[in-house]
Amino acid sequence: MEAVALRSTAEPEPPRTATLAPPSASSQPTTGRTRRWLRLHHGEFRAALIGLASLILFVALWQYLTANRVTFYVRFLNIPTPMDVVGRAVIALHNPVFGDHVLISCRRILFGFLLAGGVAVPLGLLMGRYHLLREIAFPICEVLRPIPAIAWVPMAIMLWPTNEGSIIFITFLGSFFPILINTLQGMVQVDPVLVRAARCLGAREIAVFREVYLPASLPQIFTGLTVGMGVAWVSLIAAEMISGQFGIGYFTWEAYSLVQYPDIALGMITIGLLGLGSSFAIRLVGRLVMPWASAR
Repeated sequence: MEAVALRSTAEPEPPRTATLAPPSASSQPTTGRTRRWLRLHHGEFRAALIGLASLILFVALWQYLTANRVTFYVRFLNIPTPMDVVGRAVIALHNPVFGDHVLISCRRILFGFLLAGGVAVPLGLLMGRYHLLREIAFPICEVLRPIPAIAWVPMAIMLWPTNEGSIIFITFLGSFFPILINTLQGMVQVDPVLVRAARCLGAREIAVFREVYLPASLPQIFTGLTVGMGVAWVSLIAAEMISGQFGIGYFTWEAYSLVQYPDIALGMITIGLLGLGSSFAIRLVGRLVMPWASAR
């Protein structure tokens, strides 16, 4: 008995296997949401990387052509290098005069663009709904629309008592016609089946206009707003270069007159960035107003 007891106590214990604790349930949904978000925004990340790479290549090419003073049909002898422009940008950002130029241009754009949108969108909707109004107003718009903004400068100076009023008027004209034409096109493309269905359900004219025509025309309206913003900047810069005394367009033209070539490039880049930011703001508002369009 004692031998059996000793044998039983001397037998080694079976090895213990370590058991891994399962991952917590709270971490799994978080990881799944992250992967899903990355998968949904894969195209946006790809577009951002490609855009960043193209900008880097553009700046590198700019640096090469200007640093080596390349002359091959196009002369880069007096074109500033990117580092020269960056140096002038640092100085300009510490100078309140440059900030005043930018703010004045932004104020003019805001007034002219809001006035153009406030007139062009309702007029385009009414022209698209009522054929008589379209037959009256459309020929006038088609005659005035091809006139470039720079050709309106002498007339604007005669019409308005101040330079500020004439510049805002030219900015208004630049953005008015793209917004009007796109709004009118959006109204024309409304499906008549939707209109008849709304009327069969008892909708009145105001309800049809609000629930059918306006939502169906919103994509074209925001396209017109985006295009109109770009044309508004072109018109504003032309007006500021000719008749302005302040603004980023005047700053760029004054830099050319004073042979300050880095400031010319700085003014051009500032105009591009301001236009990019304005168009992005309009697209952002469009996504908020039309969530169904971004979901498609």
